[in-house]
Amino acid sequence: MDWQAISLSLRLSTMTTGILILIGLPLAWWLASTRWRVKFLVEAVIALPLVLPPTVLGFYILVAIGTRSPLGQAYEAITGSRLPFSFQGLLLASVLYSMPFAVQPFAAALSTVDRRLMEASYCLGVGRLATFFRVTLPMAWPGILSGIVLSFAHTVGEFGVVLMIGGNLRGITRTISVSIYDQVEALDYAAATKTSLLMLIFSFIVLAITYALQRKPVQVWMTR
Repeated sequence: MDWQAISLSLRLSTMTTGILILIGLPLAWWLASTRWRVKFLVEAVIALPLVLPPTVLGFYILVAIGTRSPLGQAYEAITGSRLPFSFQGLLLASVLYSMPFAVQPFAAALSTVDRRLMEASYCLGVGRLATFFRVTLPMAWPGILSGIVLSFAHTVGEFGVVLMIGGNLRGITRTISVSIYDQVEALDYAAATKTSLLMLIFSFIVLAITYALQRKPVQVWMTR
């Protein structure tokens, strides 16, 4: 079993999910609360990875971070290395590719929170940021947890975008999906079966824990 590829995939998924939480929650909150008439354009941009073929998305990302692009040139000037076929480039592509799997469940969950509870919190003198963490976030937690799990699992199973941006560099960009593909291509079905079974069991355990956590009652704190 290719433990190096498994370790790299888990590290990539963990970092991608962490970044999506940091940027996805504020974006989802804005989508859920704004009355901007053309917010559907932002929603369409976020949802593009759902309908675009992974190779098409990977190609555009590759062009955007390549050595001829301003982003790629700026990154190379600062770090001395290139984004394509690197773990950093893979991380950037994974964040963009998994964005809708985090933002859409986040926004759907946040939009279901009763606004009267937030207004009651404001009336008690609790600020907007504190209200978000004490009222809104706990009430929307099941949907947010679903988005976290979906984005993590989606990143683990990436193939097309990963192959376009990172290639197949062992220990650098070779993820578990690419490793399984190589094992099947080499007719090593025994190794492919073991690795696939491991990922299947892991995915089932993650989902079981998620559904168990969703059954817990939600608590809301509105004290000063």
